[in-house]
Formats: sequence, C-alpha cells, structure tokens
Amino acid sequence: MATEIRLILGDQLNASHSWYRQKQDNVLYLVCELHQETRYVKHHIQKLCAFFLSMQNFAEALAKSGHRVVHLTLDETFKYKNLPDLIKSICADKGAEKFSYQRPDEYRLLTQLRDLNLDERIDVTECDTEHFYLPFDEINTFFKPKKATRMETFYRKMRVRHNVLMSDDKPEGDRWNFDQDNRNKLKAKDIQSIPEPLVFDNPVDDILQRIQKFNVPHFGNIGDSLIWPTTRKQALSLLTFFCDELLPLFGTFQDAMTDQSPHAWTLYHSRLSFALNVKILSPTQVVDRAIESYRARPDQISLSQIEGFVRQILGWREFIRGIYWVNMPEYSQLNKLEARRQLPSYFWTGETKMNCVHQAVSQSLDYAYAHHIQRLMITGNFCLLAGIDPKEVDDWYLGIYIDAIEWVEMPNTRGMCQYADGGIVASKPYTASGAYVNRMSDYCRSCHYDVKLKTGDRACPMNSLYWHFMDRHRDLLGKNPRIGMAYRTFDKMEDRVRDETLNHANRILADLEQL
Repeated sequence: MATEIRLILGDQLNASHSWYRQKQDNVLYLVCELHQETRYVKHHIQKLCAFFLSMQNFAEALAKSGHRVVHLTLDETFKYKNLPDLIKSICADKGAEKFSYQRPDEYRLLTQLRDLNLDERIDVTECDTEHFYLPFDEINTFFKPKKATRMETFYRKMRVRHNVLMSDDKPEGDRWNFDQDNRNKLKAKDIQSIPEPLVFDNPVDDILQRIQKFNVPHFGNIGDSLIWPTTRKQALSLLTFFCDELLPLFGTFQDAMTDQSPHAWTLYHSRLSFALNVKILSPTQVVDRAIESYRARPDQISLSQIEGFVRQILGWREFIRGIYWVNMPEYSQLNKLEARRQLPSYFWTGETKMNCVHQAVSQSLDYAYAHHIQRLMITGNFCLLAGIDPKEVDDWYLGIYIDAIEWVEMPNTRGMCQYADGGIVASKPYTASGAYVNRMSDYCRSCHYDVKLKTGDRACPMNSLYWHFMDRHRDLLGKNPRIGMAYRTFDKMEDRVRDETLNHANRILADLEQL
C-alpha cells in the first residue's frame, strides 16, 4: 500500500479534523519542531515552549489513538535548512507516493508548501484546516483587495449566516452590538473581586534545554513551568472556567486596566486565544459553549456580556483573517503614515517612567500576554503617536504574544493599531491622549508623569504626542468625520499653547529613549 505523509504544523493541532476519523496503516503523520520557525522573528520564551509542548502532546495523543506518528524535535531537524528540505528528505526516506498538508494560515508557509518541488511521482494534496467559520474559498466574496470592509457589517452577516444570537431573523435584544455598555473602569471594590486565574503546571525542562542547545533567540520570562493550556483537556477546563467564573463580568470590564491586583494581567478575559490559534479548540466550540452558559444562567450572564465575547470570535477573529488573506503579500509592506522611528529599548525591558507602558510591557514580558486594550491603546497607541516603523511594531507583537500568528497579528497591528494600511481595517486611527488611559485605568495615579499636563518635564508624553500626531497628519486625516472634533479643539487652542505643545512633542520624539 502506497505510503502517504501528512504534515501537521504547530498551529494545526485540531483533533477533530477529518484526517483522524480513520486509522490507516499507510498514513504517517509528521510533526516537527522547525528551526526556521524559531528565527523568522525573535519569540517570547513562553511562546516557544507553548508551541513545542502542544505539538509534542498532540503527537503523543495521535499515537495513543492508534495513528502512525513521527515527532521530530530540534535535535532531529537541525540538519535541514528549511521546511521544504525536510519534507523532501522524509518523503524520500519513507518512499512516499503521496504528500498531504493542511493549508497554512500564514502566507510565507503557504508559499513554501505550494512551491514544493517534490519527485514528480509524489502526489501532493492541499486540505482545508476545517477550523474557521468562513471557508477559505469564500473570503473573496466578503473582502476585496485594498478596499475597506467594516467589521460591523461583516459581523452581522456572520451572525445571520450561522444563526448566532438571533431570534426570528433579528438580533437578540434588537441590538447587534452592546459595545457601548462594555466600557466600565474598575473601582476599588471591583479590583478586590477579580478572580484568581486558572493556570497550569506544564514542565518544559527538555524544551528549554533544546532552546539553549541550539542558541534559539528568545526574550521574556518563564517560571518553573508553563502556565498555558497545551492539551485539549487543559483548554476545555480553561473554557469551562471562563464560562463559569469570568463571563458574567467579561463585557463589563473588557476594556478596563489596573495595576492594583495580582490578577491584573487576566481580569475577566478568557485567555483562550492561544488554544484557539493553534486549533486545540475550535471557534464554534468556544462560542457554542459560552452561549450555552448564557442560556443556562440568564440571571447571571447578561446579553451584553455574551454578545461582546461572540463579537471577538465570530466577528473580529474571522474578519481579521479575511483582511489578511485578501491583501497579502502587499499588506505586509504598507506604511501609509510613513512611520520610520525605531522601537525604544524599553519595549524589551519595561523600564520606562510611563507607568501605562511599563505595566503593559512588563506584563507581556512576564506572561507573553496582554489583553486587547493594552495592546491597542497602550503600547499600540504609543507606537502610533511616536511614529514607530510598523515593521518593527509587527515583529515585536508577533514575537512577544503567545497567541500571535501572522494572520491574526499583522492586520491587528499594521491595520487596527498603526493605521499603516490607510483605513482598510479601521475607519480612523485609534489614537488617544493620556485622558483615555486615565479614564480606563488607574495607571496614571502612580505614574512619574502628570496626565493633566501637556508640557513640562512632568507632562504625560501621550498628551503632546497626540496633538503632534494629529497636526503632522492633518492633510490625510483632516476630512475624516470621525475625528473632526479633535481638529476643532486643536484650532481653538491659543497659538502659544499650541506651539508649546508641538515643541514639547518634538523634544520627546528627538529622544524617545529617555521617557
């Protein structure tokens, strides 16, 4: 019987895939730690360990269920220059007559696999990952290259198509979106009630030794073990914990930030994004389980909580994927605002007097995680205002976050966060002065800088940088109706105040390292 090699990439750990419904003696599954995947960007140590351990656990589970599996670590793959080289060698060694792979979710990997130059006698087959709500072949019907597609419009179509939170062809509660209800700041009594997060105890000593042995570049911190879910059982327990303990207040505090709790890094967020993005969990599984909890406990979980959560997965996650695929590879080069500055060194250390940036970066270094507002409105907002090169911002986000895979990271960073795509993702740049940070967090209370000041040594850098950004991009943004009010406020400033503010920002931009 002809031998078939089936490749499983590190973000394709979907035990429900149709591949595994039947055990076939002629099929050999290939799971590999690839050196090329450790070096295209510098990764957080927890991200490296989480991917490698999840792959190891998946390979072991497949073998226990009766499938033939080869799991290669860095020790076995160091001799191959890249993925195609490894595949050619394995196929030749095993006498394969067929090679199959699930379509990668990253453009560079898809290009590598579609450009494979195997022996002409080997039949190559590309399969779907069977993971997303929106089939890959239908992306072009919802999205057009270089054209803005609004997430809200897409989200509503997905709600109708999949009959999610719908009643008689109308959205439950007669509202599509409850985002306005989900922007509460944490008060002192709220902070005291933040639940202790569910974390795991996954030993990674062997993986750490391999990383050290092969001098794999990395940064960030890791404790005695890995706290993230790396098996289906762990991921399901985290999903249950979210539905039982966190969902009742998820929406209420989804945009909030605090530095006054040991659980500040988690708050009421699900932290399921890594398990979702490596496909240990499916989006339908997560959404259905959350809605099931909402139906069972309507007295504890309001519609605004569940809608906010569903929107992140059925809406935003699927939307970002569509934007990525319809615009690649050109999307990776977009820099509409012509930002050129280097990322400051404190993005690698957290050592800055700006408490908001210090908190977001330090948390990211400790946990390889920050929630969406920390990413968008703290580190992202600072990079946007300061004019940091979007390539450097891309690489930092892609490396530091455990859930960061290019398809989901790049449109969030280059599009939503940095407006480098000129409005394909977002209808306006998501910029803010220190007032926003103060409204949504308690970071400003213990900051070296004064959030109320625009100029002077103790002035919050975000304030003058905000007005400098608006001023230098006025030709592009001045007619945008969503930010017209900001320009009217700017024009009403006294000339002296306006000039002092812009001059102060120029001094900051000339020496970002000193903040």
